[in-house]
Amino acid sequence: MINDLSDSIISPTLGEEDLAKLEDCGAILKLLPDQILFNEGDTAYCFFIVLDGQIKVTKQLGETEILVTIHRRGEFTGDLTMLTGGISQATATSVGTSRVIQFDDFKELLKGCPRSIDLFVPALAERSKELEIKLRDQEKLAALGKLSAGLAHELNNPAAAGRRAAKQLDGAIASLQKNMLSLRGKHFLSHHRQILQDLQQQAIAYQEQGSSLSPLEQSDREDQLADWLEELGVEDAWELSPSLVAAGIEQSQLSALADDMEKSAFSEALMWLEASLTMRGLVNEVEQSTSRISDLVGAIKSYSYMDRSVVQDVDIHEGLDNTLKILHHKLKYGVKVNKQYGDRLPKISVYGSELNQVWTNLIDNAIDAMDGQGELTIHTALENNCILVEIIDNGTGIPPEIQSRIFEPFYTNKQVGKGSGLGLDISRRIVVQKHKGNLNFESQPGRTCFQVRIPI
Repeated sequence: MINDLSDSIISPTLGEEDLAKLEDCGAILKLLPDQILFNEGDTAYCFFIVLDGQIKVTKQLGETEILVTIHRRGEFTGDLTMLTGGISQATATSVGTSRVIQFDDFKELLKGCPRSIDLFVPALAERSKELEIKLRDQEKLAALGKLSAGLAHELNNPAAAGRRAAKQLDGAIASLQKNMLSLRGKHFLSHHRQILQDLQQQAIAYQEQGSSLSPLEQSDREDQLADWLEELGVEDAWELSPSLVAAGIEQSQLSALADDMEKSAFSEALMWLEASLTMRGLVNEVEQSTSRISDLVGAIKSYSYMDRSVVQDVDIHEGLDNTLKILHHKLKYGVKVNKQYGDRLPKISVYGSELNQVWTNLIDNAIDAMDGQGELTIHTALENNCILVEIIDNGTGIPPEIQSRIFEPFYTNKQVGKGSGLGLDISRRIVVQKHKGNLNFESQPGRTCFQVRIPI
């Protein structure tokens, strides 16, 4: 049966004599275009040998469908899971009209044709290995894509805020300059200017404290202040009151000034005060936005260890913090992060970017397990000459019946296309093989804890 074996171990081709013999051993099926032979995730699927046409084999990874291979006449479908009893790792579909030989029990085929073992088994084993290599590369690209999407999202918000503030700042400066000219008029005495300066400084101090009102309380105070200002004949009272209330300025602080000034002068004074506070607020927004952008760029540079050697002396806490910053777009909608970092942990010599990939996989899995809503705890400590990192979530937990399999390559309890089943396998390899550490977990409903130990 191996007379016409091709040079490729992965996709050997059966000779015509062998095909003729096997036609008598299985059922001949005629397939229509796009007809599916088996789906990714099937627990029991048949073995097929192609007689005519083409069979396309694909793998779903996230929203991307990966073309694994196309089988033609004399080639056969399947991988090592047909012998191990695992689930199908891919989907097989007919390209155009095809004919195949179907064998319901692959093991029975091997028993009936012992010589076929030399052809089929090495090919199936190599296919599993090749698929794993291909998916590892795709997993890295998918992880990079997720990080890039998250980073772009996080950068977009402060960038948009900075642009918006910069545009508004131009108008605020013009308004302030105009009102400064008015303040020089005869209706403004030196003590009036002093009162305004004092109010401005009080408002700045209030804003720097980070004080804020609830939306309801803010709205109520705005209404009260606007009503009072309207009674005094202040122009644009409803436009002035939000900025003044947000800066902590109350009616009692303005009363003395209102009693001592003409109505028109008092209106101009409030317009100047509101414009100056608005301008300062916009300047702060630009500063915070650009600082956030710089912080994110610094985090991604540190996370990836750009411009550094492969092995570095790293601070574990810095790596965890950078990972949290990069995954902030998934955390901010309902995940509370509780950091329980140990004191005085030494730096350790590790593959920094790869270890950060471990933190990304474990934290990302924890967020998914909580469906984006819950509490994530990260605990670190020094333990028996190792650094211990625990990633703990309060999600649904890992069912006991699958706990023994979660580190298997390709195994995942997520929906087809939602995960490649390689995240934990990659993490285990990085921790155990590259760093001589260990990766364990404990799980029950409401608490799952992954423990990573890295030797110092």
